[in-house]
Amino acid sequence: MRKMNNKNKRVKKSLLSIILLSSTFYLLPSTFCYEQDSGQFVNKGWSALGKRNFDKVHQITDKCIQTYQEKAKKQASKLNSFPAKGEEDQYETMNNAATCYFIKGEAYMREEKKEKAIETFQKVVQEYPYAQSFDPRGWYWSIKEKAESSINKLITGKIEEQEQEEVVITKVKLYDPGQSLPIDYQRFGKFKNAGTADYEYVIEKPIELAEAVGEGIYPNTSSVKFDPRYQEIKDKLYKIDHWEVLNSRNLNAAFYKWIKTPEPAGIRQFYIAEILEKSGLIEHAIKAYYAVLVHFPRTYGWTYWNTPWYVGTAALYRIKYLLRKHPGLGLELENAEIKIDNGFNNNIRDDLFIVNPGRLVKRPFWEKIFSKKSCNQQKRKLGKIVKSSGKEIKLVQYKSGEWQLLINGKPFILKAITYDPTQVGESPDEGTMVDWTTQDTNDNSLIDGPYEAWVDKNNNNKKDENEKKVGDFQLMADMGVNAIRLYNQPFKRNKKIIGQLYQKYGIYTLIGDFLGKYTLGSEADWEEGTDYDNPTHQKNMLKSVKEMVETWKNEDAILIWILGNENVYGLGCNADKKPASFFKFANKAAKLIKKLDPKKRPVAIASGDSLHLDLFAKYCPDIDIFGTNSYRGKYGFLGLFEDIKRVSGKPAIITEYGAPSYGKGYTDKEAQDFQAEYHNGCWYDLKCNSAGYGTGNVLGGVAFEWLDEWWKAYEPHHHDKKGLFSGPFLDGYMYEEWLGVMGQGDGSKSPFLRQPKKSYFEYKELWN
Repeated sequence: MRKMNNKNKRVKKSLLSIILLSSTFYLLPSTFCYEQDSGQFVNKGWSALGKRNFDKVHQITDKCIQTYQEKAKKQASKLNSFPAKGEEDQYETMNNAATCYFIKGEAYMREEKKEKAIETFQKVVQEYPYAQSFDPRGWYWSIKEKAESSINKLITGKIEEQEQEEVVITKVKLYDPGQSLPIDYQRFGKFKNAGTADYEYVIEKPIELAEAVGEGIYPNTSSVKFDPRYQEIKDKLYKIDHWEVLNSRNLNAAFYKWIKTPEPAGIRQFYIAEILEKSGLIEHAIKAYYAVLVHFPRTYGWTYWNTPWYVGTAALYRIKYLLRKHPGLGLELENAEIKIDNGFNNNIRDDLFIVNPGRLVKRPFWEKIFSKKSCNQQKRKLGKIVKSSGKEIKLVQYKSGEWQLLINGKPFILKAITYDPTQVGESPDEGTMVDWTTQDTNDNSLIDGPYEAWVDKNNNNKKDENEKKVGDFQLMADMGVNAIRLYNQPFKRNKKIIGQLYQKYGIYTLIGDFLGKYTLGSEADWEEGTDYDNPTHQKNMLKSVKEMVETWKNEDAILIWILGNENVYGLGCNADKKPASFFKFANKAAKLIKKLDPKKRPVAIASGDSLHLDLFAKYCPDIDIFGTNSYRGKYGFLGLFEDIKRVSGKPAIITEYGAPSYGKGYTDKEAQDFQAEYHNGCWYDLKCNSAGYGTGNVLGGVAFEWLDEWWKAYEPHHHDKKGLFSGPFLDGYMYEEWLGVMGQGDGSKSPFLRQPKKSYFEYKELWN
């Protein structure tokens, strides 16, 4: 997650909006002290609003506005647009004052004081148009935008849908395609020290190499001058923002803009390759990605969450993906490898790149086309079991070094999904979130989602005569799901329904404790956050873990214990600042679980991508599985499993992966196609690194998620289409409310209606 200073962490929408938390969880002290900074007013305001203590809300927000209004207005007067990313904290007082106005308006709205609410929201719109509030999941949201939505809701009774802009779709047409693949780079220069930290490629014939690779591929940046299409638009390019056009569908303009854009050469080359790929020029895209390996393998960028992004590794795995997807090219990438020592500590200064760009070679056409081998390789023999733990559920390692789960002696690959169905209109921010394991809205003694969900086959948002209730449990079983991921907090879960999921449908549960993330379990307040060196916090968290195990240890439905959820990104805890302390404590919690669990089930961690993987390997000998939430794109996990095997030697699970089924400027079909392709690519990577294939250390994965959740971008009655942060998705942005493999239609028949997306049917084939 994106790093924030302590003050920014206090500027938050509500702790409760991170995950499914009840409004009573985040309680601040009942006494109110005016000797505090503006961020503390915001925290206390949200807390009072969540508890519907409206008198307290007005007391808190009025004091904040009176105290900080003058300074806030001075900061607002300096802006004519939103501050640049990373500079938001320079306008903290303005942001907090505007947030207090917004909280006050929300209170009036809940009190049904319409005129006062509108007047208060308009204050934000008029006086603080560029103020932003920090969501503790890691992004800022526009207070003005949400205030305008609330005004519109008060006046018209509904949220105004943003009009979809008319999109002009253009694709790249090459003027100078160069030679066909493979390009023999040895004709034009020398590879030196391949497979070492001193690798380099020295160009000896730059003109000839430029002619061979073609337009837009390093070192050819000049032939574009002769391209008639470039000549037509070159005078308009200076007005275009290169990052904005990159995520547009004007691929023609994006291509020419990026050839000339002043970004580092490796970044520039990578995105030119991506634009070519989107245009369907697969061979030229492969040439462009390969140019990154040859010339710029040490290039790095930064993710939205301020963690390093290794461009060479990404290019390498995109080539592998494209060669698999297009076997007709008859190409194979041989011996290519980029290994990054010290690449897990969020510090690029000590990174050491071991580089071998390999080479693209022709394979016999028939060998690719007619190969029937799974994962394009023969399954290896595993040999004898040399390490085993557990009873009915065993985690075993074979003589070959590969890992596998065995249940009653039979191999088991995890085909799991996060199941946390939320009714449209429910929101933890308003204290209306209900635990799905107990939800029975029609009081008929049947739990809603699991047993009464029905499929809207024709997407008309009506329950037609032939659309009988089937229930999510049956729909998941039909899809091939064999486990769900569930947290033991903050609700007291209904064990009976979890038992039925297993007994009737054969679906296990992965049960987890947040281990102090979002302060859950540690009983720390949000201001200090969970401190993994604090004895009191440790004691509280171990108590929470013990309660989880004691509650669930005799349930046959439980498959794996999971600790944490991206704790290494911080937010409500200090694992980002003290990662060693966090992993040491996580290992202590794992030892406690093993002491208490009579079935000796495996213990996993749920980390954040590969951040601090080296510290996990060093300090967590008693955690059996390295689990991690990873969103690296439709190409799979880009060498993650190789890193896990090399650094930790442990088996791996992806505890979250997925993509939204929405993209600005794309049709519903295109967006669903992308989501399905994303899941397909990720599952292929998981399966093809399981026992007998690839790295042989993957136990499976947890797709995110079953059902779209409408509350995540603030207004719980509205299916929001606002991109929250950048990432490897359809239009370059994450839409948190569109991640389900099932939709809820227009929301009018929630919590029962289900509209299966293409990804659901994709899994139905993949997992059966």
